[in-house]
Amino acid sequence: MENFEPTIVAFCCHYCAYTAADMAGSKRLCYPSNVKIIRVPCSGKVDSIHILKALEMGADGVYVAGCLEGDCHFKNGNIEASKRVAYIKKLLDEINIGGERVEMVLMSAGMGERFAQTAVDMTEKIRKLGPNPVKSASKADHAA
Repeated sequence: MENFEPTIVAFCCHYCAYTAADMAGSKRLCYPSNVKIIRVPCSGKVDSIHILKALEMGADGVYVAGCLEGDCHFKNGNIEASKRVAYIKKLLDEINIGGERVEMVLMSAGMGERFAQTAVDMTEKIRKLGPNPVKSASKADHAA
């Protein structure tokens, strides 16, 4: 498992988190290349099915990154996203996949350092957890 390099999907709102990722790149901040960014109009547009589908398709971890509380360009999208992430975390714990594979983070457009640090922290956390058990199960199903 030392060679395990997790695949992480980051759903980033266009106005804040995606811009923070862009700023991280502009500042030449290093963060793991295994974080795959998906730009969404608002974190509130990330539905539970999107998170679950990312895990089903092989992501080892997923995080939803939205605007700071009170700064959502769509009023309360980030609050709705936080509720969905909390629900998914609970569901994943109930089915023994592990809710800690999913996170919600809030940041402003100017927080390039926070974006880079979140990517590093999430990668380290998922590396310790190991591969997504759904991915392992689907490989076993295909082999049988």
